[in-house]
Amino acid sequence: MKRIFLFFTILLFKIFQSQELKDFITPNDYEKILEVKGDLDKDGKEETVMVFNTDIKTKSEGFERKFYILKNIGRNLKIWKENSSVIIDSKYGFYPTDNELDVKIKNNCIIISQLFFTNSRHSDTSKYTFRFQNGDFYLIGAVHQLDDTCDYNFKNEVNFSTGKAIIDERYSSCDDGKTELPKDYYKEFIHKFTTLIKMNGFRVGENKFKIPNSNKYFYY
Repeated sequence: MKRIFLFFTILLFKIFQSQELKDFITPNDYEKILEVKGDLDKDGKEETVMVFNTDIKTKSEGFERKFYILKNIGRNLKIWKENSSVIIDSKYGFYPTDNELDVKIKNNCIIISQLFFTNSRHSDTSKYTFRFQNGDFYLIGAVHQLDDTCDYNFKNEVNFSTGKAIIDERYSSCDDGKTELPKDYYKEFIHKFTTLIKMNGFRVGENKFKIPNSNKYFYY
């Protein structure tokens, strides 16, 4: 009886969910640039993630990018989530044609990786991992890397579930050692997060926490 009751409970939940979610129709003047599939809520069925260049112009004269997480219900795609704050716009940075974007679904998580150049020598690489839990998508991991062609390589990463953070700053020289180099800096520590950030409340680079026993901050 318990199994029958559980079966009908799940069935009713999916019926109500399908009625609440809106049908997905590709917006006019949107350009699809990426599509991936994978199971995000551990129900054994694949969701579809699509990324678009929208028709909304940004300060960089590019287009705002939006992605949709879509449920495959029957023969229809339904909008489960949509977001326009996580992915940088189409012409962001110094060399927009060299920007890179990758979206994967792995271990029931969405992993969004991006690269852009802040100037002719400096690249900015980030990877953000979001997991569906407690009825929403939350940020559970972040990796941020700053690289200069020859002066430095900085890499910060944090697991928001465990609180483990790693700071790795390595220095080199563009002038064959003529300039005195700062000392490399490496630190592992635990930072307690009282709450996790929801995907739709997250904007890249607008969050930080202090690195213990230093005047440095971890930005993500």
